[in-house]
This record gives sequence, structure tokens and C-alpha cells, in this order.
Amino acid sequence: MTETYPSQHLERAVAEISKLPGIGRKTALRLALHLLRQDVSQAHALASAIVALRDEVRYCSVCHNVSDSDTCDICANPRRDSSTLCVVENVSGVLSVEATGQYRGLYHVLGGLISPMDGVGPSDLQIASLVERVAAGGIREVIFALSPTMEGDSTGFYISRRLAEYDVLLTTLARGVSVGDDLEYTDEATLGRAIAARVSMK
Repeated sequence: MTETYPSQHLERAVAEISKLPGIGRKTALRLALHLLRQDVSQAHALASAIVALRDEVRYCSVCHNVSDSDTCDICANPRRDSSTLCVVENVSGVLSVEATGQYRGLYHVLGGLISPMDGVGPSDLQIASLVERVAAGGIREVIFALSPTMEGDSTGFYISRRLAEYDVLLTTLARGVSVGDDLEYTDEATLGRAIAARVSMK
């Protein structure tokens, strides 16, 4: 049954909001009505932020992370370890690794993973620019921080083949049993990796 709205403006707002991932029409309606209840300045601030996000945010010419300038703050920071490169699928990967506070190197954002089923091939990703960065020299280690999925593993394997001719250490994130997990319910692949990557208790 098609919903009837008392306002064409409300209907348009719901239609646009529902285009966002994970938001259905009911949630979109709830959000639109929430905005109507707020002070008009809040709605204008939200609209302004969205327009600025789309019009002014760009991608770093070096690592392809989002940035307000041609080179992102991480690439421009002389205190970062420029000999280490962490390869991530998307910008969310950069944010996740940075949140740990354990990494001080640079990044390379691929913009996705190789997925033939979805029509995404190597040429659709920032793989060529990654190879160029390694070929230019100065990088001693490339860390693959990709999702532990078939697509992530395939992408890592493809890139490792492309980088095989260069004198650079290729590593991947350790995989194992998460803190708080019950061993009984851990899948065999994860448990196997945890055993293979076991560490000393001393």
C-alpha cells in the first residue's frame, strides 16, 4: 500500500533519506519528522554539512584517504614512519587502525576489494598506484589489513604477486580467537589460524 503524505516536501525528504544505506522508508519518515521538530538552524546546519562534505572533501593524491586538501594529514606528517605502508580496503579501515593507537606508518586505500561476482577487477581499485609507491623505493614493509574474507584474501594474494619483484616485506594482520569468545563456538578456520600464529606466554 502506497503511503500518502500531507506534504510534498515531507514526501520528497523521505524519498531522499531512504536512499541512504540501511534506511527504509519508515526510518526515513521518523528522521524527517524529527528534523521538523528541531530548530530550523539545526536543519540548515545539517544541510550545509552534507553539501560541504560532497563538494569540498577530496581524496589524498598519495594514499587515497579522504582529505580537505590534496595531501591528507597522515601523509603530510613528517613524524609518521614512511617506510611502512598499511593497505586497507576503504577509509573506514584507516579510521579503525588509527583508533588502536598502535600504528605510526602510512596508508594506502584501495577503494574496495577484487570481486568478480560484483564486477570489480584489479583495474577498478588503487592497485597500480600502490605498486608505483613501492617501486619508487623507501618502503620496507607492506601490511595487508584487509577483511578476512574470500575477497580480502584474493585481493591480498593478487597484490602480493604484483609486489613480488620488489625487496619489501609483505605481512598480514594476525588472525585468531577474539577476546571473550568461547572456544567451542569458534570456527575451524579461525581456530586453525590462531594455533598457527600462537605466541609465547613468557
